[in-house]
Amino acid sequence: MKWVTRERVKVDRVACPWLIKKFVDPQAEFLFVPAETVMDVAQKESAIPFDVPGAELGHHEGKCSFEAIVEKYRIEDPAIRQLARIVHGADVSEDLYQQPEAAGLRAIAEGFRHLQLKDDQEILAKELIVYDALYAYCHQRVTP
Repeated sequence: MKWVTRERVKVDRVACPWLIKKFVDPQAEFLFVPAETVMDVAQKESAIPFDVPGAELGHHEGKCSFEAIVEKYRIEDPAIRQLARIVHGADVSEDLYQQPEAAGLRAIAEGFRHLQLKDDQEILAKELIVYDALYAYCHQRVTP
């Protein structure tokens, strides 16, 4: 399946593809386009839009797109629930959960935007390991 979102990835637009690939659609293909074209591209490409105004898998009721995906696809993994709180804090200015790791994730995401990488696909490819590591960290925190 194709998925489409805004270009210039940062927190949610890297976290969501990681979550989608790991828990929803292992064969997912991601398109990064100008914000004003996301819904048109979604229609033309039969792609699922995310992290853009008007998308079901976007920011709603104070929650970020990562949280919307967790809810829609009923991902019950406690480590993912913990990771969602960190992603929320890093992505949304109103940090509902006060997770100390959120500031570090925000800094890492901003740093990736300043590297001399050719495009969003390359940023995504290099940054996914950060979410693998965060997931492992969260898993350790929630496992008795």
